[in-house]
Amino acid sequence: MAAGAVAAPLLAKGRRVCKEGCPGCRLDQINKTNTGVPYLNFFYVWVVCLCAALPIQSLFPYLYFMIRDLKVAKQEEDIGFYAGFVGAAYFLGRTTSAVPWGMFADKYGRKPCIMISILSVIVFNTLFGLSTTYWMAIITRGLLGLLCGILGPIKAYASEVCRKEHQALGISLVTSSRSIALIIGPAIGGFLAR
Repeated sequence: MAAGAVAAPLLAKGRRVCKEGCPGCRLDQINKTNTGVPYLNFFYVWVVCLCAALPIQSLFPYLYFMIRDLKVAKQEEDIGFYAGFVGAAYFLGRTTSAVPWGMFADKYGRKPCIMISILSVIVFNTLFGLSTTYWMAIITRGLLGLLCGILGPIKAYASEVCRKEHQALGISLVTSSRSIALIIGPAIGGFLAR
């Protein structure tokens, strides 16, 4: 190469190489052709996020009765102590698994992560409702938190299924559906408590 010559870049700016069968490339091509708001994709994101957030707070209206019926507390004043551990088990699981779920979603994709999370909500929330012992309630609630790593991947998915100008709407849908679930969850739990 001559002293004054500048090497040309391998890829020209603005040009992206798409691979056959790459889901990210396919999504980019769809976003280039569709200029409108992807209402159907946003609806799916909203419903999935709503369903995943419902069990977070839905147990608190009936947790007192559940602990009382499990007969783990010696006195009525101790029920709150035991209920606190059951309520905290979910958040302990979420705290320890948030980063690994993000790494899993980056490596294997958002959709597998979202599907595993929704299936874990169905299975472990059902098992929690069928708990016959105190430790079964804590373990199922903890496993629900460990296996429900949906928040980060669903936000990333909401921003990927649309064009840049609609990303704020997608992220706000995730937040609004979680907020609505945190309102509706205790109402459903209270309605079904007895």
